[in-house]
Amino acid sequence: MKVSKKLTVLAVLFLIVNLVLATQYAITRVGYEYYILHPSDANIRLIGSDNSSDGVRILRIIDSNTTNVGVYLRLGDKFSTNQVTHFSAAFGIVNEENFTVNITHINVTSLNHTYMKIWLHGDRDANANSTVTDSTTVFMWNNNTVVNASNTTAWTLAPGNENPNNMCYNYTDRTNCSINTTWDETAHVRYSINDTNANTTLSDFVWVQVTIDIPETADSIGLHEGLIWIHLESDSLS
Repeated sequence: MKVSKKLTVLAVLFLIVNLVLATQYAITRVGYEYYILHPSDANIRLIGSDNSSDGVRILRIIDSNTTNVGVYLRLGDKFSTNQVTHFSAAFGIVNEENFTVNITHINVTSLNHTYMKIWLHGDRDANANSTVTDSTTVFMWNNNTVVNASNTTAWTLAPGNENPNNMCYNYTDRTNCSINTTWDETAHVRYSINDTNANTTLSDFVWVQVTIDIPETADSIGLHEGLIWIHLESDSLS
């Protein structure tokens, strides 16, 4: 029986089309690992300094649970209207990465008015609300407004050394310029009360001043809480 050439061509075309349209399925895999550390031991880590009204570091572990990896700022519970309180070193930010990290901007999210002002600065015990008292100050947040724009660099953290036990005010000479960040057994965070100033690009740390500025007419009596968002970016990876 003879097969028509047309049928042969159609059959070949059918096979080719099916080969082209055939879907291939494959499975591959890759392993991964990472560690969750305490915020005082991370690559971008938070350290305490100033104390709250109860005599414990403002920066402390949540709910006094030593197994909890979360920290928060307890700024106090005795504020009222027409009151301004400055915490010049509410907490510090330390870079342990082996490359520079830029802090671009800070914002705060809250269900009510924050009545909060935030600065980055280098002089731990100076009031950052003026360049007269601290020439390194950078204003970041004003109640409900971002001050330093998100497309700019407010502060550059110098490369760290991946060692949470210390920080450095001049990374070009770590031998002579290191500062211990000791463990606080009460607040369960690392801290420093060393007054050697930090400088942008040279130091791997910066202090964060938080000021509570409550006007004559406040939105409500009671608990005010929220989240402080610190935005960072790296220049390069080595």
